[in-house]
Amino acid sequence: MTPDLYFAVPGDLATRTGGYEYDRQLIAALRARGIRVESVEWPGQYPFPTPSDRAVAAQSLAALPDGTTVLVDGLAFGALPDVARHAAARLRFVALVHHPLALETGMTEADRTMLAASETEALRHAAAIVVTSRSTAATLVQSFGVAADRITVALPGTAVPATVPRTTRHAVRLLSVGSVVPRKGYGVLLAALAQCMDLAWTCRIVGSRAFAPAEAERIAALRDELGVQGRVRMEGEVADTGPFYRRADVFVLASRYEGYGMAYAEAIAHGLPVIGTTGGAIPEVVPAAAGILVPPDDDAALARALRDVIGDPALRARLTAGAVHASGSLPRWADAAARVAALLGPGRAV
Repeated sequence: MTPDLYFAVPGDLATRTGGYEYDRQLIAALRARGIRVESVEWPGQYPFPTPSDRAVAAQSLAALPDGTTVLVDGLAFGALPDVARHAAARLRFVALVHHPLALETGMTEADRTMLAASETEALRHAAAIVVTSRSTAATLVQSFGVAADRITVALPGTAVPATVPRTTRHAVRLLSVGSVVPRKGYGVLLAALAQCMDLAWTCRIVGSRAFAPAEAERIAALRDELGVQGRVRMEGEVADTGPFYRRADVFVLASRYEGYGMAYAEAIAHGLPVIGTTGGAIPEVVPAAAGILVPPDDDAALARALRDVIGDPALRARLTAGAVHASGSLPRWADAAARVAALLGPGRAV
């Protein structure tokens, strides 16, 4: 039976990042609605595909029947303007933008300029665009020339687990979750933690070190240089982050930018006070009652927030209560699937 939707992703769909988790969960939720989804993996070095990578994507699309709806993860779509332009005459593209490619940090200005132009061109050939936050929608309108009526906001879902009682005996257990890449701001976090050595805390950093090996090496060296290696443990990639959230007292992540911030939402779902930044869509995810947000790249402000939360049990309790309350309002994957299903037309959004 012909699928209702082809869902193309760059690389391995099982990759453990927030973007791929969104893709996996959305596919599952669409299928739960009775929509036939076929996932397609495009190997390659995205968002900087080689000519061979582009050829593989083009061949994959060429094999699809005319009129097929193809949802393409933005990590690939924004990097394939020529492929999109050629295929858009007979296929219906839906672009999924987690965050604009040019807003990834740790790249050269030339690469940033090239990616912005590439994604702007590619998005012209999408019949519809799905984004994961209102912040990203606004960015596409303001900076990429996308008409607002072409954009659908489908917020990531979050499963809310049963509440786990926590008892902090002495050291406050901090948790940070995210791949060790420049955008996550781990250097800023370590610098802030180094300003809190007189307080009782430990910190676990959970996330892959494979995506930016040079950054991972820099962070490991910085941890030693700042003298926090006895308190900060780098766990690497794990199959299940749930146990780490359940054992933590406070969540902290110094991201420079987030297109949504699924790790922040996961922390709130687990009833954790959040310390984060105002980068991108994070303020949409973390209400004032559940956390403290500071400007990106401001280690002094982050240190002050850490000192307040670590040193004041009453403040932690208030933020915990705020997180527990906010968890009840977190979006669900079924909601995201309903928004995307509406783009498939009558008879498909079952």
